Amino acid sequence: MNKSESIKNFSIAMAKFQGEVKNPPKSADNPFFKSKYTPLDVLIDTAKPLLLANGLSYIQSCSGDGSSIIVTTLLMHNSGEWIELDPLTLKADKATAQGAGSAITYGRRYALAAALGLASDEDDDGNGAEGNDKKPLKPPKQQPTTNNQPPPQIPPQSEATDIISEAQRKRLYAISKDGDKAKEIIAKYGYSSSKDIKKVDYEKICKEIEV
Repeated sequence: MNKSESIKNFSIAMAKFQGEVKNPPKSADNPFFKSKYTPLDVLIDTAKPLLLANGLSYIQSCSGDGSSIIVTTLLMHNSGEWIELDPLTLKADKATAQGAGSAITYGRRYALAAALGLASDEDDDGNGAEGNDKKPLKPPKQQPTTNNQPPPQIPPQSEATDIISEAQRKRLYAISKDGDKAKEIIAKYGYSSSKDIKKVDYEKICKEIEV
């Protein structure tokens, strides 16, 4: 993080802003996680009036090579004081204009929310970052056998690792511009929810969604 020599006025203004602002509404649906999030435009519309009222403003610059996107956020006060946050680097799902655009929007939303102390997503208790999107599978209760029939086979515990991670599910959401189409493709592979997708089918599903 970089900052001006003094941030006294900036700090007073930011404290007033954070005392007045409320978390923006989570008005967009994430069809893959069955959760809601705040779109970038709603985040900006919520914060901008109170930023201006307290003499604050911001600039977000974007750079990168197409496959990696870097978002840098600069917060400023009308006294000339400023704070520049550390750059946020993201890897685009694909090296195209569409892929870069999605990564930029995603990065700007997260970086700006963090800079202003706001929440733009529902809290998943860190499971997305850790890849713990699935609870450990419990083996089904074994039923008593009759007529000398063999007991039902219990799925091995290791099957839990065959399911894609939360980060991979987020990638599916990021590359999809049509939620209904994505659902149809997922259903085509026999899954009723993205939470059930196995790693063996993941790349094939991603390729069809990107088409």
